Amino acid sequence: MKLFTYFYENELDALFFQKPNEFNKYSDRELLSYGLGATLYMPATRPNIHQDLLSKKHEGLTSLVIDLEDAVDDIELEKAEELLVQELLKLYSEFSKKYLTIDDLPLMFIRIRNLEQLKRIKEQLGNAIRLLTGVVLPKFSAESGEELLSEVVKIHTKHKPFYAMPILESDKIIHKETRMTELMAIKHLLDRYKNNILNVRIGATDFCGLYGIRRSFDTTVYEIAVLRDCIADIINVFQRAESPYVVSGPVWEYFSSKPRMFKPQLRQTPFRERYGDEGLKWRAELIDQNMDGLIREVLMDIANGLTGKTIIHPTHIKAVQALNVVTYEEYIDACSIVEFADSENGVKKSNFSNKMNEIKPHLFWAKKIILKSQLYGVLHEGYTNIDLIKKDIYVYNS
Repeated sequence: MKLFTYFYENELDALFFQKPNEFNKYSDRELLSYGLGATLYMPATRPNIHQDLLSKKHEGLTSLVIDLEDAVDDIELEKAEELLVQELLKLYSEFSKKYLTIDDLPLMFIRIRNLEQLKRIKEQLGNAIRLLTGVVLPKFSAESGEELLSEVVKIHTKHKPFYAMPILESDKIIHKETRMTELMAIKHLLDRYKNNILNVRIGATDFCGLYGIRRSFDTTVYEIAVLRDCIADIINVFQRAESPYVVSGPVWEYFSSKPRMFKPQLRQTPFRERYGDEGLKWRAELIDQNMDGLIREVLMDIANGLTGKTIIHPTHIKAVQALNVVTYEEYIDACSIVEFADSENGVKKSNFSNKMNEIKPHLFWAKKIILKSQLYGVLHEGYTNIDLIKKDIYVYNS
């Protein structure tokens, strides 16, 4: 599996200074944690999931969560479990016949409700569980989390890795008076199971629901005060350099193509400078598709150190993954910082003569950039993430 496989090889050559590397569920955990990209959620009641995966219906998809929790009504739960098991067994049958390999599949997870359900599905899947990269643990808490993580460890082996992705979305986390106590307790718990934790996710929808808030397509999570403060504390606890986790951006809920009534959020300048009048037309298309809010929120995610994002519609895949690609300037700065990490240089002027690279303060950032670059790739100098969002862009010959 590799990001941006929907580009032709000559397009990749023109766009990328360093092309994305291949990866799969057997890749090193630290590297793999950066490779989720745009994680598509779909309900377990959806029919023909295995056919969608075999046909590669969703262009660019690299990670998938089949949801047995909020996306499934209580009265449909038994049916949803049956469908999920049937679809995965069908997929495993194709895998066993060598009609596909693990490299042909996205990283696949099941979002479960509780420990009993995880045990039940594990038993029913048998060997087919090896197709899964792991489970998503909603409403994760310090109190109930250890039993779930212990079960994940039982499934995990060196040759058949199996990971957990806890979602932080409970009232104890969003309520200010209990937040830091709960976050620190969860952090200490995850640290004991770190080899099985792939990613920490943020449940913005559940958080908003506790306050009767629903953000509009013109509003990012960073403009909802109670969410912004909570996300800041999650970043504070889980991205500390001494024992960091990759934290992903919360879900973007909108995908309507209806005409817009509000002021667009995408600035004209990057589109005009890159593509002239044609760029402005494309900008208008993105606005009509309600993509401008998503793009702005992803940029805010990245600015706050988050990597990847939960999505609920396949039209979001390309934008999220394109915006996470490392720029040439970021990569060269990161390489320079790592190169001089063991030297006596405390500060070094950037090769671009526009900033100072302070070796010690910027070292953790530089290491993260180099990890991301292995999976997302590095753009050629002069190219921007905008150049990747739309497949049928004009690719300049270099």
